[in-house]
Amino acid sequence: EPTVRTELMEQIPPIAIFLQESRPKFPTAFFEYLMPIVVRYLTDVNNQVRKAGQEALLILLEQDLVAQSDIENKVCPILLDLSAPDSDDEYKVEAVNIICKMASMLSRTTVEHMLLPRFCELCSDGKLFQVRKICAANFGDICNAVGQEATERLLIPKFFELCSDSVWGMRKACAECFMAVSYTTSPEVRRSKLSPLFISLISDTCRWVRQAAFQSLGPFISTFANPSSAGLYIREDGTLSIRPSAQDVNSNSCQPSNNITVMSSSANAM
Repeated sequence: EPTVRTELMEQIPPIAIFLQESRPKFPTAFFEYLMPIVVRYLTDVNNQVRKAGQEALLILLEQDLVAQSDIENKVCPILLDLSAPDSDDEYKVEAVNIICKMASMLSRTTVEHMLLPRFCELCSDGKLFQVRKICAANFGDICNAVGQEATERLLIPKFFELCSDSVWGMRKACAECFMAVSYTTSPEVRRSKLSPLFISLISDTCRWVRQAAFQSLGPFISTFANPSSAGLYIREDGTLSIRPSAQDVNSNSCQPSNNITVMSSSANAM
């Protein structure tokens, strides 16, 4: 029964945490019994079971309960199979979604060598616009996961493609994550490549794309500032924030704190 398998998947994370805490007593139980179940349910015929399996996998990765060898030898291969060009449409959409969510939890080497080539392929998927849209919406997170060199060499050309996609929702998604992409690149790439690209989004024929671009204008401009002098930085959740100076912290005054809150809110509002 699918409901039984779904319930089982929901119990996997707490069982895994218990086994981790009691590892001397159960040194191999998780890897021998639980991990194979999670991997198998990623390809279950029932949609609800697959969703539960995906959620369980993300929790396990978040809690750092999955060994690097299992990630590379068991999890990544199954996701690459599910996101292959000839894969079922529903499986492919789910796989690219989980790949994007996983990227921030894995090592840079694993993401760059195992998942990045497939992500670049999916950005150009001509069959399913849903796949391209997921790629566009998560583009900033992937850039952050692989760093500047891989972003400029492999991802920026794909970003240009998505920014000129025939589906306006794709261009809007690119406008919304523009700051995160820009933050990962060098000042020269920002100036010579991303600035003209951003102007094209602000001049887009679709008003929803233009509106998203104007909302990202302030944050995009902020990426040109020197973080050490401006105090601007990107939080883990992708929002722009302002780091108080040492002088402000030492003064123990409430006024600088208020200024930081207001400025941060204004930057986000822009």
